[in-house]
Amino acid sequence: MRVLITGGAGFVGSHVADVLTERGHEVRLLDALVDTAHGGDEPPVWVRGYDTVLGDVRSAEVLDSVLSDVDVVCHQAAVVGHGLDPSDAPRYTGHNDHGTAVLLAAMYRAGVRRLVLASSMVVYGEGRYTCPEHGPTPPGPRDAAAVAAGRFEPPCPRCGADLAPVLVPEDSVLDPRSVYAASKVAQEHLASAWARQTGGDVWALRYHNVYGPRMPRDTPYAGVASLFRSWLERGEAPVVLEDGAQRRDFVHVRDVALANALAVERPTAGLTPVNVCSGEPHTVGELAAELTRVMGGPAPRIAGGARPGDVRHVVADPVRAKELLGFAAAVSFSSGVAAFATDPLRSSAGLG
Repeated sequence: MRVLITGGAGFVGSHVADVLTERGHEVRLLDALVDTAHGGDEPPVWVRGYDTVLGDVRSAEVLDSVLSDVDVVCHQAAVVGHGLDPSDAPRYTGHNDHGTAVLLAAMYRAGVRRLVLASSMVVYGEGRYTCPEHGPTPPGPRDAAAVAAGRFEPPCPRCGADLAPVLVPEDSVLDPRSVYAASKVAQEHLASAWARQTGGDVWALRYHNVYGPRMPRDTPYAGVASLFRSWLERGEAPVVLEDGAQRRDFVHVRDVALANALAVERPTAGLTPVNVCSGEPHTVGELAAELTRVMGGPAPRIAGGARPGDVRHVVADPVRAKELLGFAAAVSFSSGVAAFATDPLRSSAGLG
């Protein structure tokens, strides 16, 4: 099939291009080389052999020129990460939501009815929890005073006991707690409405914490693995917020790329959300400690506190991805982190 990959020169998009090509598909890349992910005006070396168009996904003219012979769109283009503060809202909504709306309109004009959308685990907010006494219980907003006092686990609103995290399936309530998260929820809603109106189909791949070669570095929009590695390369201890016990699912970018390829090859009906995860949850502290061990750096520094919008635990349920896409992650945490210590990263021109 012929696949357009928006954000195709980026971290995830470039790996999607590699895997799709390995599986016999033809790819075309579209990328605006935004400064929060790229350090220059030229595509990075790892995509220079591909049909690459430099252009903005928010431009209808550009999209009309690249969609005429396309079967499927893999929509990776987005501003990602926690960002700085609410002043980032126009950047997130402009690139992520307006860009998606312009893309969907162009796909309609071109008669392209299949979309693989890069969504995110951030749509779940605080994930899913249970109380020892009251069973499944949604946590309320994190209390700033409790976090400042070192009480990080969300309490049961009825009895005050610490809630325990459980696996988050795709039918969980969407509860975005940052501007970035809100933009990803909006992308899913826009794509779902488009699918209903056009009879198209959408896989919404909810990536969990992606890491691996070609990550951006030295930018507040980078993932935590990249931030830890930058500290260690400077000979500094990686700084871990809260107590380091917050649980996440760290999934290697090659596995994420494979999930995209499987979604390209398998039509669905309407919009189908799927967790893309390793199924092997670890704490943020474990990530810092493992990377420190591999790189031989100073021990991580537990700093306490939390950024506004941070959530305590999000642990993914991998069952639907296996059942619907035949996807299971292949890269283990230990081998992936060991390789990440020396993986090539990319510089960004964004704030350091």
